[in-house]
This record gives sequence, C-alpha cells and structure tokens, in this order.
Amino acid sequence: MDDTNTKQSNPQPKQPKFIVRVLLFLLALAVVIGAVAVVVFRDRLSLDNIKRWIHYRSLVLNDSGQADSFLYGGNLEDTFAVLDGDLLVCSTSSISLYSGSGTQYVDLTVSMENPVVTTNGSLAAVYDAGGSSLYVLGQREVIWSTTNLSSILSAHLNQNGQLTVVSQSSGYKGTVTVYNSSYEKLMSVNLSTAYVMDAALSDDGKTLSILNVGQKDGVFTSSLALYTLNTGDSGDFQPNLTCDLGSSVVLETRHTLSRVWSIADRNLSITDHQGNTTTVDWSDMHLKRYSLAGTDYAVALLAKYRAGSQGELWVIAEDGTHKSLDIDQQVLSLAASGRYIAVLTGSSLNIYTRDLKPYATLDSTQGARQVLLMEDGSAILISADSASFYVP
Repeated sequence: MDDTNTKQSNPQPKQPKFIVRVLLFLLALAVVIGAVAVVVFRDRLSLDNIKRWIHYRSLVLNDSGQADSFLYGGNLEDTFAVLDGDLLVCSTSSISLYSGSGTQYVDLTVSMENPVVTTNGSLAAVYDAGGSSLYVLGQREVIWSTTNLSSILSAHLNQNGQLTVVSQSSGYKGTVTVYNSSYEKLMSVNLSTAYVMDAALSDDGKTLSILNVGQKDGVFTSSLALYTLNTGDSGDFQPNLTCDLGSSVVLETRHTLSRVWSIADRNLSITDHQGNTTTVDWSDMHLKRYSLAGTDYAVALLAKYRAGSQGELWVIAEDGTHKSLDIDQQVLSLAASGRYIAVLTGSSLNIYTRDLKPYATLDSTQGARQVLLMEDGSAILISADSASFYVP
C-alpha cells in the first residue's frame, strides 16, 4: 500500500497553537474575575453607574466626586427640585433650570406668592399655591402653562405625564381636574360634602385618588376616595370606595401604580385600589422629616423629642414593615429617589441604599443646607447662594 495514500486517509489532528492556548486561558481568567467582581461589587457595578457616567461624563469632578459649585441666583428660601438630572429653582419671581456645570437652560420671569414644585422625574409642575398660575417643564423648556386656574391647592404628575390639579371653585368645597399628557381636560370632579386637600392619578392613568377632610361626631377626620377615570361631561362622579384615614393630619400623598401613600403627623397609611389599608403608627414619636419619593418605600426621620439630634431613620416598605437606623447628628435635609436615601448633616452627606446599607459618603459639603437626590444615586447640594453636583 502506498504510504502517501495512507497518510491522507488518516490525517493526524492538529495541535492548537501556543497563542490560541494563551488566549483561551486569558478568556477563562477574565470570566472568573468578572464573576467574582459582580458578586463582591454588585452594589457598585450596576446600571446606575452607567447612567451616571453617561449623564455626567462632561462634568469635571474632584477626587471626592464633587463638581465645582455655581451660583443659582437665589437663596435658601427658594423651592428646589431635580428635573431629569438638572437643578430646578423656583422663586416668587422666576423659574430657572441649571445643568450640573451651571449652564442655565430656563430663565422665566413669573409672579407667584407661594411657588410649589412637583415632579415625576422627566417633567415638573410649578404652581402658585392659592394662586392661578401653573407651568409644566420638560426637555429643558416650558412646554405648557396657564394663568386661568382658581386658587390652586395642589398639583401632581403621574409617570405618564398626566396632570391632576385641585382647585377651589364657586359653589363647591373643591374641584379636581385631570388633564392628559397634552394638557386637555379628561375629567373634572366637583365636591360639595367635604373639603379636598389633595388628589393624584395612578401611574397607569386608571384610578384617581382624592384626599378629603371634614368632621365626624365633632372630630376632625381624613378620608381617601378612589374613582375610576371617567371622561364623561358630568362633574358629579361617585367614588368606587372611600377609606377612613383617622384623625391624623395628612401632610402629603403619593399615588403609584397600585397604591396611595398618605403620610401624616402620626402615621403612614398605604391603601391599595381594593380599599385595603396598612397603617404604620409612630404616635409616641415626632415626625421631623420625610420623603415619599423612593421606589415602593417611604422614609421618615423620627425622634422621641422635638429638640435634639438623636433620632431614628425608618424605611417603610409597601407591606408596612420597616427597617431603622439610629441617627446621632442633626439632620439638615433628607431626600429619597429610586433605591437611594440621602441624609445631610452639618458635617457630611451620607447616601444609603433602601435597605439602609451605606453606599457613599461625602465629608466636605461646603456649607450645604439642602440635598436633592437623583434615581441613579447622584446628589445636588444646595447652599445659601450656590449649588454643586455630587456623583458617587
């Protein structure tokens, strides 16, 4: 038999080249190191880091993660909010919007006695409490405004951009008007039996909540009424159900996809759309600060005494359970957003995750007196006349 034919019919397998072996080893090593890094640094290696890098990549940050401060043209008596990663500043005479580097995108002259700001993250509603003017901002500009409302009591934007406004009108104890995302009227509810304090549309745009106050047997009471969104012409709509919130004074409500969060001086009530209410009570403590802006949780700073720096930071989940953290410093400002919580004291800024694990600390706050927080964990520090962005 011919040797050549034998070799061709039984080819020997080729051995991998040395460089291929090295590359395969390095690839395997990278996978192992990556897996270990994800486990060890899972709180740091997240989409929030990517969001921060994309949004603030043009900012010049110092070693602590803080950008240079800039003048915002106002003072601490102004109203501040975060709007899509920018700083919104509202005073009685102007509405301004600044980027992290201090670039001013909005400079609107207004006339308001009591400016109030509410946001849904990408849009903001600025209104004159007790007045007639309301402005909606987004995409770094004013996208809608009106000066024809009557005695505005509150305004809220849901995640779809739909606007709910509570106002006073002749012959009624309150009127609630719902607008679509193009600010055309969808529904108007006139109340004549109880005073309306607040109202908000659920994030899916299907359920309207109205907070009423009145008296029952000579005792002050608060109640929450839930309506199905109805675009009919009549203003005499009837609620699907009404829930008693007791005699506590409700300070603020927030309507998420399926629940209404009502924080009061003595408790927090969480009501679902079937009327089931979970109440978290702190009647033996004083509510010093709070935030309802977190994702599916509320934050309350409680203390046994009105004066002093000792307190407890409570994070309350939607099922009513809570975690707490002892605070032994005077808290100047408290904020929550997304899964983060920011606590500003006279000496530092501490950012925690919603389970109260430390996330980031800034020791030099440059005289800041107020903190605002973004969903990605970034913060804005407000001092008497300037502001600076902090990116963990």
